[in-house]
Order: sequence, then C-alpha cells, then structure tokens
Amino acid sequence: MASIKDVAAEAGTSVATVSRVLNSHPSVSPAARARVIAAIESLGYRPNAVARSLRTDQTRTLGLVISDVLNPYFTALARSVEEAARALGYSVIIGNADERPELQDHHVRTLLDRRIDGLLVSPADGGTPLLLDTARAGTPMVFVDRWIPGADVPVVRADGREAIRDLVAHLHAVGHRRLAIIAGPAATTTGSERVEAFREALASYGIPLPDSYIGQGDFQADSGRRATERFLSLPEPPHVIFAADNLMALGALDAIRARGLRVPDDIALAAFDDIPWFVHTDPPITAIAQPTGDLGRAAVQALVDRIEGRSPRSVTLPARLVVRRSCGESPTDQRSNT
Repeated sequence: MASIKDVAAEAGTSVATVSRVLNSHPSVSPAARARVIAAIESLGYRPNAVARSLRTDQTRTLGLVISDVLNPYFTALARSVEEAARALGYSVIIGNADERPELQDHHVRTLLDRRIDGLLVSPADGGTPLLLDTARAGTPMVFVDRWIPGADVPVVRADGREAIRDLVAHLHAVGHRRLAIIAGPAATTTGSERVEAFREALASYGIPLPDSYIGQGDFQADSGRRATERFLSLPEPPHVIFAADNLMALGALDAIRARGLRVPDDIALAAFDDIPWFVHTDPPITAIAQPTGDLGRAAVQALVDRIEGRSPRSVTLPARLVVRRSCGESPTDQRSNT
C-alpha cells in the first residue's frame, strides 16, 4: 500500500507538507494542498491502513460497522459493544451499512481515515475486496455476527443450528408438517447457514423443504411481506412460516393480517433474533434468541486483545429457543420455555 513518502513524491512536496495537509494545518498553500489531495486520491493512500507494528500512536477509538441500525438486534449489539468498549477505556464510532456493501465500504474507509485503533464489522455481504485488503494490511479487525469465510480474522458469533433444531422439533411436536422459511441473503453467512440448518432439521423428521417453501429475503421487513404473500397464494400454503430474522418476521405478520388471517389459528409464525417487541404482539411470537450482550462484550475483548498484541480466538456462543404462543403452543409450553 502507498506510504506517506509515496504521496509526497507524487505531489512533489515534502513529507512534512503531506502531514500538514492530513492534519488540516492552515500553513499549506491552496496549490500544494490540491496537489497532495490529488496524490492521495490517485494512490489510494490511507494514513492509518498499515500494519499495527508501524503505528506509533493510538486514538483509543474503535470502529463498528453494523449491517442495519434499524434492526433491533444490531441496535442492541451496538449498545453492548459501546458499553464494553467504554469499560476498557475506548470510544466507539458507529457506521450503518443499511445492508449495502458499497455503504459498508464507505464507512470502513471513513473509520480508517479517522485513525481508529481497531475495527468491528458485521459484513453486509460475502466480503468486499476492501475488507479483505484491510485485514491483510494488518488493521486489527474482528467480525461479529457475520463473517467472511477464509479471511484470517477472529469471528464472534452465535451458533443458531442447535436452536433451529429445537424449533423444528417443537413445531413437529405441535403437529406442523408443512414448514416454510423466509431466508436471508445467500451471500451472507447467517443467511446461508440458517436456511441450511432449517433444511437439515426438517430432513431429520423426513420432512422436505421444496423450493416453493423457500422465500428469498434481505433481512428487511418488505421482503418478509413479499415472501409471505407468495406463500399464502400457493395451492397448499405452509402451516408455519419461519422468518430468518426479526424484521422479516414483522413483515410476514403484516402480510398475514392483511389477508384477514390470524396467527396461529390460520398459520403459525416463528422468527430468528428475538426482540422485546415479540412479547407484545398478539399472540407473542416464538423466536430464537441470541446472547447479544455476551456477543458485544466478547467482540470488544477480542479486538482489544488484537490491538494490544495478543492473539484472540474466535468465539461461538449458543442461541436458544424461546417458546411463546405464535405456533399453536399450549400455555404450559410457554411457561416452560420463556
């Protein structure tokens, strides 16, 4: 990657002049400033995107790029990250990718330019070249919730496979046999993992998952609504819709009610990513809960370990099934599982 000396050579100035431009010093002439800025853009220079061993200072600031700040799961995750970082003497700057890889990269560049000490990222897709280049450059980084397979970056996440098996076992015990899923984007690890875990759990009971019972979502409410409308229009609609995140579940609930149908009398509904709102819906929604607070704390500790020269391991925590009344459960089932 380009160095500050490369920028100075390209701009025809001294390294000191480049440094003054980077620090917005008023003593630099407009012409020199323009040449330096042009050189920075031409070379793709980032003053902080170098190996930690070459850095001589710290800002005590961490960057957090989350997939969607409007998703209550990521809001809770961001809060736990901020609290854990503050306890260790760090501040946090948050960027919202809005499930868009290009916006994610914009936030990563901005955070790197602000000389953060380390970066927490929940990738918005299967991994952009910028994220991989940033990891290779030595920037301390930890993936949280989602990850890029093959990248040499610690991952802090929840394993939902066992909880999904518990959900399918529960639905089977209640009597449901036609089960559909609204899946997240296949390019994300959580999107692909949850649908495969669901398929495997169904197979253990000899229940198929036909293509017509897989709705492709994007972790947004509108996609949950559209997928549910399609399910309800099938000649044999499913008995249960399992939404692979909370926002898609809320979209599914909207679509069910728009048809004049009731949960769970006409169709059952379950969700991944439990949120406080689910206890207030009618009926309360059966969901898989992730240990958000523990994830945030573990992610911050892993990142600080990397910043301070230690070698953190990836952390995988269990998710758990929370049974309520949206799948036809009895009151006894709800009391024994909440």
